[in-house]
Amino acid sequence: MKHSQMIGLILTSAAMAAAQTMPADYDAVLKALGKQGDFKSSVLKVNIPRNDIKVTIDGIATPTPFGFGGWLAMTKGTGGDDVMMGDLVLLEDEVNPVMSALLSNGLEVTALHNHFFFESPRIFYMHVHGHGKAADLAKMAKPALDLIGKGAPQHQSSVSGSTSNISAGQIDTANIAKLVGHEGEQNGQVYKITVGRDDIGLKEMGAPINARMGLNTWAAFFGSDASAEIAGDVAMLANEVTPVLKALRANGLNIVAIHNHMTGGAPTVYFLHYWGTGPAEKLASGFKAALNELGKGGAAHSGH
Repeated sequence: MKHSQMIGLILTSAAMAAAQTMPADYDAVLKALGKQGDFKSSVLKVNIPRNDIKVTIDGIATPTPFGFGGWLAMTKGTGGDDVMMGDLVLLEDEVNPVMSALLSNGLEVTALHNHFFFESPRIFYMHVHGHGKAADLAKMAKPALDLIGKGAPQHQSSVSGSTSNISAGQIDTANIAKLVGHEGEQNGQVYKITVGRDDIGLKEMGAPINARMGLNTWAAFFGSDASAEIAGDVAMLANEVTPVLKALRANGLNIVAIHNHMTGGAPTVYFLHYWGTGPAEKLASGFKAALNELGKGGAAHSGH
């Protein structure tokens, strides 16, 4: 074989490898989701670009491929099941309805954060994870994907209560403490309950990392018994993330961020920030529901 023919054969083989034939089950996924995608390096990539929104970053009109192209990806794992991961690009009003749709259909939400500063409108990125047959994963993801681009201009659909009448007032803090099962502290007009996670036994360089060092779960209340707002943070092991997310969403509380606060230490601890409005007792019940999901598995279950 001539040298030129050999090079041509190598290039042709490389091109064929790069453009792998789309497996039938993955082609069915694209059809089921009504999306376009491609199959390369044994991975199906489903494109979910936000062509419906015009984004500016610090006043610069920025095209969608710059960082507003959401996606889902699938690849075969052992036993014939697929691993699915993805990153959905969402407006503020879409975040919690999409999250609820993912959770209620058996998928995990593993991160929620921003990628930019000074963008308009505000954009959030939600990372998705799941295991199963490709067709089943598509069925689980579709209800959430169908919500993207169809959010209402108002955000009351994902918020507990009304935001229009919250002002400083009297909150029965003794009742809140009794309901939650932990005493709090009054700081001006804000009542805050902080719960440590000493049960995790987190250490770094041999030093115990306790509540004072940031390993804690908390809730802050402002307003009145009838109309209040709550904000807080939950410290979780890996196996606690999804149950806590479900508990908060079931009680009408918005998830604002899911991330880590510490890169050292063992086991790994994840944190989520939440916010909501409504009667103080109802908000406290939502916080208590999240607390009830903590400590069930122990530090031994800190990984997937």
